Amino acid sequence: MTTNTAPADVYRRGLRLLLDKNIPGWIDLWHEDGILEFPFAPEGWPQRLEGRAAVAAYLRGYPEHIDLHAFPHVEIHQTLAPRTIVVEMRGVGRLVETGGPFDMSYIAVVTVEDGLITHYRDYWNPLALQDPATHFAGSVR
Repeated sequence: MTTNTAPADVYRRGLRLLLDKNIPGWIDLWHEDGILEFPFAPEGWPQRLEGRAAVAAYLRGYPEHIDLHAFPHVEIHQTLAPRTIVVEMRGVGRLVETGGPFDMSYIAVVTVEDGLITHYRDYWNPLALQDPATHFAGSVR
């Protein structure tokens, strides 16, 4: 059985892995030289991660801080560049430390080549950092 390598399919598979708290599986979707950017990252937070290893280090403690339950809204838009998609989505769950709600909307621009993510720009809301329980990337800040 072959796995579909279309960008939207790779992205949807990645969302399932995040809900399953399978961070190593999600990292396996990345090209070795993939780039993850956070254009709205506040001071002290990474704005650019280069390479699969850097992405893995950034996300290694994610499930210990944010318990994702669902992505109730995912809208994937194909662009004129066939390997690039724009995603509007919302993730909900709870903050592990406090038990409080987690509710974040995202816009992502994602490029996939040969079934692997090569570039991911994550436009998340930095105001969410007002709750210290969302701070999961302490080792890379």
